[in-house]
Amino acid sequence: MRIPLTVYGIPEILLFTALFGGAAAAALLGLDAPVGPVAAGLGIGSWLFIINFFRDPNRQLPDGEALIVAPADGKVTDIIQVDDVPFVDGPAIRIGIFLSVFDVHVNKSPVTGRVAYQKHRPGGYLDARDPACADLNEAHDLGLLVADGTGGTFPVLVRQIAGLVARRIVCRAKDGQELAAGERYGMIKVGSRTEVYVPVDRLAETTVKVGTMVKGGRDLIGRLRVSTPTEVPEGARS
Repeated sequence: MRIPLTVYGIPEILLFTALFGGAAAAALLGLDAPVGPVAAGLGIGSWLFIINFFRDPNRQLPDGEALIVAPADGKVTDIIQVDDVPFVDGPAIRIGIFLSVFDVHVNKSPVTGRVAYQKHRPGGYLDARDPACADLNEAHDLGLLVADGTGGTFPVLVRQIAGLVARRIVCRAKDGQELAAGERYGMIKVGSRTEVYVPVDRLAETTVKVGTMVKGGRDLIGRLRVSTPTEVPEGARS
């Protein structure tokens, strides 16, 4: 069975294939039993972990319009209202998703829109489950302008946040690029967090709750209001 792998992980896959392959071969050829087989098994197990980490399965988008799809695999940890969000310039609903080391780490655009803002923020590496990581950890913001159905646009922000183990954020989106909902644009290497910020008056509803497990590019997490404002969705708290 062929395992689809992300292009964002090619350097690491090649490096660890060479390292673990060589180590396993050396262990089998140069060490007495049971040390050799055990060492080889550890090398092979580590290589399989790397392959699993960089997998990138194709996903089928849900049907419909004005959808917000999960930007990453993981667990929804919070759905709250925040007041100071770059690019959005107003109150927004934040949907936060925690990615464990066993989740697919490729990030996908949560909405269809044009890239109009990017900013990389240096920072620390708190555990991605710590609420403070949203403000203190290394992060990359990607701002999208979404068509509002009347000829105008409104902003949606997606944020990649490095975690305790993750030390590299990849974002391949370019300014002015049109991204479709569910389209790949980057990844965070090892455990991390991804957040979506939608203006309060542009979020019609959320379709997940805290604790929901989601798959990036496949599962619906909310719906946009593309014509008239709405109240704060039920279930979101300030």
